[in-house]
Amino acid sequence: MEQAAREQLARQAETAGLSEPQFTVSVATPRAAPPCAKALNIEAVDTRTPARMRFAVLCPQDAGSNNGGWKYEYVLRGSVSALVAVTAVPVAAGQALTVQDVTLERRDVTTIADAIGSAEAATGQAARRSLRAGEVLRQAQLSAPLLVKRGEAVIMLARFEALEISTAGEALDAGAINALVRVRNLANGRVVRMRVIAPGTVEPADIPRSAQP
Repeated sequence: MEQAAREQLARQAETAGLSEPQFTVSVATPRAAPPCAKALNIEAVDTRTPARMRFAVLCPQDAGSNNGGWKYEYVLRGSVSALVAVTAVPVAAGQALTVQDVTLERRDVTTIADAIGSAEAATGQAARRSLRAGEVLRQAQLSAPLLVKRGEAVIMLARFEALEISTAGEALDAGAINALVRVRNLANGRVVRMRVIAPGTVEPADIPRSAQP
């Protein structure tokens, strides 16, 4: 069971993108089980919370017999540590993280489902709230930085094969990368929906991304 639990935690850590994860597992509800003439089967019942996982041990029943089969459930307690992104300095709310703001440290992330496994994944994102130095960075704490701010001048850019057309506009909404925002065309006053593609730059929302260079 402990081996099955470690393998489950390893799969979860890989999915989460954790760096160099390490695990400890122990059976929290030990109980003796009767002998089984066949190979035991181990099934994961609930592994959503590493600190309290449930596994079942099954002894297959002999064919044509009412005896010999049994199933017991056990609670296993696991812990997970990994190299994760941590704030190197205090970070203000709304501040975009730089390489100097983030470091990697080994931390216990057993109860942190959205810890960020690399400094690169956190760099460039903006803090949703103020963060203390040494705080484990979680995806829920960060957001993509605003590349267009409401009321600022933007470039409305359209590309069609080798043709590129640009005009000046005014953003009526704020938006991060790929966000759809309203933009007023300063040449004719029309308000259109545009997609944010770079700082201060938008493109027509009805042009598929695949059509862009």
